[in-house]
Amino acid sequence: MGMFCNQCEQAANGVGCSISGVCGKKPDVAALQDLLLYTLKGISLYAAKARELGGKDASIDRFIVEGLFTTVTNVDFDAGHIEKAIRKGIEVRAQAKSLYESSCQAKGVAPARVDIPQATYTPAADQAGLVRQGEEHGLSTLHVNEDIRSVIETLTFGLKGMAAYMDHALILGRSDEEVLAFFHRALAATTDPGLGLMDFVGLAMECGKQNLRTMEILNQGHVETYGHPVPTPVNLGTRAGKAILVSGHDLKMLEELLKQTEGKGINIYTHGEMMPAHAYPGLKKYPHLAGNFGGAWQDQAKEFVNFPGAIIFNTNCIQRPADSYKDRLFTWGLVQWPDVQHIEGWDFSAVISRAQELSGFSENPGQEILVGFGHNAVLGVADKVIAAVKSGAIKRFFLIGGCDGAKSGRNYYTEFAEKVPQDCVILTLACGKYRFNKLEFGDIGGIPRLLDVGQCNDAYSAIQIALALAGAFECGVNELPLSFILSWYEQKAVVILLTLLHLGIKNIKLGPTLPAFITPNVLNFLVENFNIGPVTNAEDDLKAALAA
Repeated sequence: MGMFCNQCEQAANGVGCSISGVCGKKPDVAALQDLLLYTLKGISLYAAKARELGGKDASIDRFIVEGLFTTVTNVDFDAGHIEKAIRKGIEVRAQAKSLYESSCQAKGVAPARVDIPQATYTPAADQAGLVRQGEEHGLSTLHVNEDIRSVIETLTFGLKGMAAYMDHALILGRSDEEVLAFFHRALAATTDPGLGLMDFVGLAMECGKQNLRTMEILNQGHVETYGHPVPTPVNLGTRAGKAILVSGHDLKMLEELLKQTEGKGINIYTHGEMMPAHAYPGLKKYPHLAGNFGGAWQDQAKEFVNFPGAIIFNTNCIQRPADSYKDRLFTWGLVQWPDVQHIEGWDFSAVISRAQELSGFSENPGQEILVGFGHNAVLGVADKVIAAVKSGAIKRFFLIGGCDGAKSGRNYYTEFAEKVPQDCVILTLACGKYRFNKLEFGDIGGIPRLLDVGQCNDAYSAIQIALALAGAFECGVNELPLSFILSWYEQKAVVILLTLLHLGIKNIKLGPTLPAFITPNVLNFLVENFNIGPVTNAEDDLKAALAA
């Protein structure tokens, strides 16, 4: 049947990648990821039934989360590793079936027979056979009705994005029973041919609700472990000495690396979504957390060649590495690339040793930019912000954030930010900020006009800021002088959008293109209920927002 993948913004021709992924994913990897997802559904069919009877297993829950995250764009490109995950999944499926049967026995009820293929299929003996099975069970086979399939895809991609956030939370020892139960219930629901369009719309909206809770516990984990982010200047230059570059999102991994490099003459630099780490007291206390190198994920191939040290990815956003730096590249966690050394566990001695072999940087101080405007920092000066709004000094807030990407059209966000009037404040988060975060925006009465809220993981903070402002002005979020100008790339952005819709937020502008998996009828539903629309051009969209 061949490859079909439409889960990211760069889907070929606005429809889907059918020969090879724009991200670099090959057809065999795409098929294996589809089969892994198929396997996860079979596990969840049993796990959901067991949970209804009080049966739970933390190892099953974690496998579902990690399995979903493995299929997110730009995470795992290693066919061999995904094959291992599928075969492990078959073992976990048997474990979930046993849990269901023992839960039935404990309650004195007879177990129902589960004949659904996801719960019973036998995996092929070799990788080629698994690829063929994956080709038979891709997302395009979900439902004959294209609108129902569209909403199932939206739900599925939302679950993948939520799994990414939950994985970070689990690493920090945080969890939530209701969220974990929803993963199983929602995955199981996608196998039920008796459910209709509005059933899946309801599940998609609930996914947004559950993701809000997921981001909340992740935020709690970050704050309780590292303290509230505080406004902090980050140096974009370099220090003399050996160097390691950390790209991704996971703060715990960065902390462990900082501990293991203390006193070794190695400076640690952040890249991409790791830049907000500089604002956490528990991380900025390390003097060898030197600064930020490079920009957003899509520029890594042209930037990493100029980094004279070791490089490690700790979550998604990896691209095909160039030969010029592949020998000093490492992966950790769920991110994998064929023939790139993967670090298992928490021992980073191989990365440290490689950094010590390389030349490192000379001293070259650079521009400083401010990060660390999480909800605690912004709400700490809420009275000043509110007074500025009431006096007319601040006319409007613009949340310009989301994922960056390589596809043309993303200069829209740079142009929009540049055109925002001087009496307006820009909130930003995620790697989309690299389109404009080095520009000078000045301040309004001491309040910076550009407030960097953090990673995509910190969308919870942006939501809390909006809710607090709405409370202060005794109105709904939709009545605030606040506009959402969002960019998306992958599935974490999908689930954040579902969270905003769950909160009833309207008038969102989304771009640079709308998702390929959204059918005209589903889009019409979103327009009618939430007035969501595509970005057009910066000047017209800005005029419309200012006139609102």
